[in-house]
Amino acid sequence: MAVESSVLLKWYEATARDLPWRREGVSAWQILMSEIMLQQTPVVRVAPIWEEWVQRWPVPSAMAASSQAEVLRAWGKLGYPRRALRLHECAGVLATQHGDAVPADVDILLTLPGIGSYTARAVACFAYGQRVPVVDTNVRRVVARAVHGIAEPGNPSNTRDLADVAELLPRTRERAATYSAALMELGALICTARTPNCDDCPLPNCAWVAAGKPAHTGPPKKVQKFAGTDRQVRGKLMAVLRECHRPVERAQLDIVWPTDPGQRDRALHSLLVDGLVEQTDDGLFALAGEGNA
Repeated sequence: MAVESSVLLKWYEATARDLPWRREGVSAWQILMSEIMLQQTPVVRVAPIWEEWVQRWPVPSAMAASSQAEVLRAWGKLGYPRRALRLHECAGVLATQHGDAVPADVDILLTLPGIGSYTARAVACFAYGQRVPVVDTNVRRVVARAVHGIAEPGNPSNTRDLADVAELLPRTRERAATYSAALMELGALICTARTPNCDDCPLPNCAWVAAGKPAHTGPPKKVQKFAGTDRQVRGKLMAVLRECHRPVERAQLDIVWPTDPGQRDRALHSLLVDGLVEQTDDGLFALAGEGNA
């Protein structure tokens, strides 16, 4: 059973969200920035930050000319700030080795810092209109239900997942690129993980619905908590350093998590290991690139 392209494309044309990175005139670099930001982060949080970044760093060389600390500070509370460091590194490579432009070839994109399989194909597809399969969590879920008749996809498999989506793509490049965006939109808005809205689904045929919507039989998904985790502590430590434009004493960091010094020390150490934080020769702490300020 296939996910009918004509029906899905018509639905997408009528209902697609007006996201800023989908508008006319957006460059491949700006689409790359949006894809990095959107990893594990909701659209509503990304959009305003992305708009600021487009104005501040319209081309890779503009970001490369800024310090790591400036990029981390502009990243704010998007989470997983290593993405910002890798994007800054990627900007430097694009500026010096690729003529300040983002390549269109998937294999070349995969050589760039911080660019994995999904991001490389997303840029090739959404920035350059190439006919390449683009697979994220939403797409995997739609394919699992509509094609394979199961409630949830199994463990990710790059080979299997890409083959599944490649088989669904329309033949023409233009329709294929739009189809990829439509598959994602369907998973994000209608075929959601917890409460799929099957009544509003545009697909006339769905293997999962035809099978009576069988429940997921595998182990339950682990819910990622945030409160009390090392991630929360890391975020609090980073917030202190983002607000200061100079190295700070250890005491200024210690006060953000006094209840568990061991966890706080572990979180700070992980930030140092990840290169997000630097320690100066006299024992102060700063964002990456600001240790000698």
